[in-house]
Amino acid sequence: MIPELGHFALALALALALAQGTLPILGAGCRDPRLMAAGLPLAYGQLLAVLAGFGALMWSFVVSDTTVMAVMQNSHSAKPLLYKLTGTWGNHEGSMVLWVLILALCGAAVAGFGRGLPTALQARVIGVLGLVAVGFHAFILLTSNPFRRIWPPPLDGQGLNPLLQDPGLAFHPPLLYLGYVGTAVTFAFAIAALIEGRVDAAWGRWVRPWALASWSFLTLGIALGSWWAYYELGWGGYWFWDPVENASFLPWLAGTALLHSAIVVEKREALKIWTVLLAILAFALSLLGTFLVRSGVLNSVHAFANDPERGVFILGLLMVYIGGAFALFAWRAGALAPTGLFAVISREGSLVLNNLLLCTIAAVVLVGTLYPMFADLLMGTKISVGPPFFNTTIAPLAIPLVIAMAVGPMLPWKRADLRGVLQRLWWAALLAAGALFLCVALAGEKVWPAIGFTAAVWLVAGAAADLVDRTGLFRRPGQAWNRARGLPRAAWGAATAHAGMGVTIAGIAGMGLATDTLVSLRPGKAHRLAGYEWQLEGVRDVAGPNWSAREAQVTIRRDGVTVTVLEPQRRFYPAGRQNTTEAAIHATLSADLYAVLGEERDGAAVLRLHHNPLAPWIWLGAAIMALGGALSLSDRRVRVAAPTPKAAASPAVDHVPVG
Repeated sequence: MIPELGHFALALALALALAQGTLPILGAGCRDPRLMAAGLPLAYGQLLAVLAGFGALMWSFVVSDTTVMAVMQNSHSAKPLLYKLTGTWGNHEGSMVLWVLILALCGAAVAGFGRGLPTALQARVIGVLGLVAVGFHAFILLTSNPFRRIWPPPLDGQGLNPLLQDPGLAFHPPLLYLGYVGTAVTFAFAIAALIEGRVDAAWGRWVRPWALASWSFLTLGIALGSWWAYYELGWGGYWFWDPVENASFLPWLAGTALLHSAIVVEKREALKIWTVLLAILAFALSLLGTFLVRSGVLNSVHAFANDPERGVFILGLLMVYIGGAFALFAWRAGALAPTGLFAVISREGSLVLNNLLLCTIAAVVLVGTLYPMFADLLMGTKISVGPPFFNTTIAPLAIPLVIAMAVGPMLPWKRADLRGVLQRLWWAALLAAGALFLCVALAGEKVWPAIGFTAAVWLVAGAAADLVDRTGLFRRPGQAWNRARGLPRAAWGAATAHAGMGVTIAGIAGMGLATDTLVSLRPGKAHRLAGYEWQLEGVRDVAGPNWSAREAQVTIRRDGVTVTVLEPQRRFYPAGRQNTTEAAIHATLSADLYAVLGEERDGAAVLRLHHNPLAPWIWLGAAIMALGGALSLSDRRVRVAAPTPKAAASPAVDHVPVG
């Protein structure tokens, strides 16, 4: 009975989404206050309906109702409760219900917290979100029914994919979806602006919190997925440029550009057309990622589904939503005339450069991800595009981007003296040069790690220099504390996020100095790697709640002193008859000591050993970036409507308009 109620709730949510997607937009068009006001209760009603459907699905997983096919295929009665709960979205059908739940939550948030918006704009935004929800509700009910029954039911179920039975991946999809759906909100604001033919400073301020929240959640979601791949898959790396990894990276790049572009709209009413285009592109790339993961065109450990019918449906949604958005953009973009004028060397100019480089990187990643599929489809040619291509093409684009990240925040709006700004960054440049000299002396011919460490020091020091300059620490030491206290949290957040990027780059550079080896050891034997002695003590059998495993004990010593004992495992899950590798990691701020257990032959165990310098900094930096986003979001000035802009003064002759 509970699954039937859940199915009815999703059908009701579709009806409410359809009403939400039509009535407010019609009301805004004919200036009918009653129709526009209908969007608010409809958004709340859709949220309640989807909550009921999601709750029914979660209940089915918790009680192991194997008459529901999604439960039978993705759960088992012996699973720990945590993975029964997270198994709700650890499959294709449940993950799509989670998607529409977050989308409905965002629609209700716009209805509840957007009361400062103009009535017509709020109605159109809520309406566009309703139309987006209609497509995904229809997708669930027509191709991905999570409450489909089977009879007779199996006793226990097949179990969730063992690779997904992990705390890291349990919370990876919700964070990623919060980021994806956040792009749907900025998309809705862009479509509403195109319909109205108006983008101003207030619009930029309304869009900015959603772009910021989406970016922060995407940052955490991507980092958590990378961390999971690092320790769960047992290959010792953090990023492989897998197409599904790229599918999440693309909207992050577009979202980063959108976030910075929205600042220019808010502060200077420039880059209007470009910002609207970025909002459309960010959502388009989110939908493209959904298509790649669920269409069956990719084979990946990250992919949820392998069903061409579902892929065709999502491709249809992509064509309707994004094709329609671009058609509307082509028709209405001319109405969004730029008003903000600025010189090339200015804060606006640095943000334009930031956008160009980010979008170029996104284009490289997009081509490298999709071209092999098109080559296979159109020419029957198998092409492999992997890390060497992405690393060698993106690094030259990332270097000027990193340089601009430290210089840009210190440039004034409208017009700047570049020489004066560089003079205030002299000590950051000195630290970066010292880091380069030290790395070259220590690392020798390893050029890219040296460049990475230099970029990291430049970014962190540049963020600190920005705060020092804003507080006047060296100019007016006596007033620095009071100025620091009065500094907007958005300024602290931006500096924190830039410093976090520097920390992540340092971790990536450290991984460029990693060493590893594959050895076969008998109990009591040892191997030396990176100055450590790795000794195999023995291999034993262990049992978990729904798995059995072989577990090695590896004692690591340095100069005769025991550093740690690692216990890597090879697990077997009887329900799905699958094996997984559980890496054992001893993490410190300086390095990871990493061991993976392979096959056993003739009394010897095969071990893959890694020494990964600064590896934890990769994910620490991502957390710092997300913290910077949260700090900025906590600034009330980011969340409230902008005041009515004053009439712009006549621009100087040597300024250039940018739209």
